[in-house]
Amino acid sequence: MRNLDMDILRTLVAAQDLGGFNRAADQVGRSQSAVSQQVRKLEEQVGEALFRKEGRGLVPTEAGDVILRYARRILDLNDEAIAAVRGIAIAGTVRFGLPSDLAETWLPKVLGHFKRAHPAVLIEVVVERNALLLERLDKGQLDLAIAFGGGPRADAHQLAELPMTWIGPVSKESVIKTSEPISLVVYSPPCFFRQASIDALDKAGIAWHTSFTSTSLHGLWAAVDAGLGITLRTVVGLPRSLTVLHESSGLPPAPTIRLALHDAGRELSPAAERLKAILVETLADSLHGANRALAR
Repeated sequence: MRNLDMDILRTLVAAQDLGGFNRAADQVGRSQSAVSQQVRKLEEQVGEALFRKEGRGLVPTEAGDVILRYARRILDLNDEAIAAVRGIAIAGTVRFGLPSDLAETWLPKVLGHFKRAHPAVLIEVVVERNALLLERLDKGQLDLAIAFGGGPRADAHQLAELPMTWIGPVSKESVIKTSEPISLVVYSPPCFFRQASIDALDKAGIAWHTSFTSTSLHGLWAAVDAGLGITLRTVVGLPRSLTVLHESSGLPPAPTIRLALHDAGRELSPAAERLKAILVETLADSLHGANRALAR
């Protein structure tokens, strides 16, 4: 039985996440030719081609997709084992806030990862709207917060620039009629997504009205699912019962929005520092998958 080389797997995942072997080479500290040799070595180990040419780039073959899925799992276990050994002495409480979009789909994975590595650390989680998260962080009620938007804050560690997209029920014809104003399902103000949807429709000269206002993401999704209107969000945490409405629906293009990790510029405890590192690592994978799904 042959053993897969951990360094090669890490390079492979980096290439997938960063969009190419050139960027992966920079991240792993190798030349492009060395990275190419690593990939060829891995292909020899598994006996299958892992990439094929498409245009000017390379895309994973079916075997490549399989290896990438396993590579992520193998690397997660490897990194978790090392973190567990190093983190035996880490203890304390970490107060962490994030928006609802991430809470149900991504939070269980990261908390499970962290808790297995650091069983002595207690994590207190607050799920709240972006403005309130940053307010609580600045008051010292949170150690870390992930939030959309947030303006030009000095403590922002940018995680991603995500495209906003129009979202509606599967039967979108029931809510998009060119002869009638667009029905909007939105958060109560202040809300980045609410304002972006209004600005985009106004700029395009499309009439609209607010059909439903919610203070929770659950309420917003339920209203869209019921056909009360459409909303503007990212695809992060998008329920399967809803669908992305593309430009063919007659809706205007929407801007992007920043997702950032904040610490208020304070010195963090060892437990909070470790959680911060895991948040950055695991969220990158999650956002990469969400954007790939949107691209399809």
